[in-house]
Amino acid sequence: MTGETQDKTGASLSKHDFPNRVRAFCVHIFTASGAMLAFLSLTAAINQEMGLAFIWLGVALVVDGIDGTFARAWAVKKYAPQLSGDVLDLVVDYTTYVFVPAVILLMSGIHDHRLLAVLGAVIVGSAALYFASNTMKTDDHWFRGFPATWNLVVFLLLAIEPPVVVTVLIVIAAAIGQASSFVFVHPVRVKMLRPLTLTLMVVWSAAGIWAIAQDMKPDVLTQWVLGLIGAYFVGLGLLRKGK
Repeated sequence: MTGETQDKTGASLSKHDFPNRVRAFCVHIFTASGAMLAFLSLTAAINQEMGLAFIWLGVALVVDGIDGTFARAWAVKKYAPQLSGDVLDLVVDYTTYVFVPAVILLMSGIHDHRLLAVLGAVIVGSAALYFASNTMKTDDHWFRGFPATWNLVVFLLLAIEPPVVVTVLIVIAAAIGQASSFVFVHPVRVKMLRPLTLTLMVVWSAAGIWAIAQDMKPDVLTQWVLGLIGAYFVGLGLLRKGK
């Protein structure tokens, strides 16, 4: 049919839909930019610029937080079905939430390099299995098991620099937690205590920015704020009712 193409589902797309298709592909490019930001974070970590490394990961986190909104608003599945946004999102998320943070931990020098290499291997291996899970979310939007937000775990480890035994226990507990049935809060979508959770998320983010401004050597008060609010997010699952 002249002037028409077909998408992957067989539906006809008119030549008048060209602007919509361009816009939809731009959303895919926007999502893929998270991988580019991850690479910039990686290069900063290699150069021992840990604050800059986390800045790039923070920007990638923002991209991940808003690209889905654009995808739904601009009907990406309809106008750009040649690419799977779900697969692309998983690839980028694994890179930014898992792989690059593991390298940052390795390059941080907070403990023996060989030990950090082993911990990094535990992180990337266990998270690979978690990302293949088909039961990652509950019906009421909690994460089932630790949601592999290793970027936040590594950030805390570098900001607080706990003793080596504590570091090892945290990494092992989080790795095992990925395969557990314990639930972790989604700070935006979970309704329970959402105003408090969102408020603490803002405070934690501000403390995190302050830690980066101090070149990941924050003062004791900032360390306590980061640690206590982090404990709140972990412990909130104990208050969830139902399954």
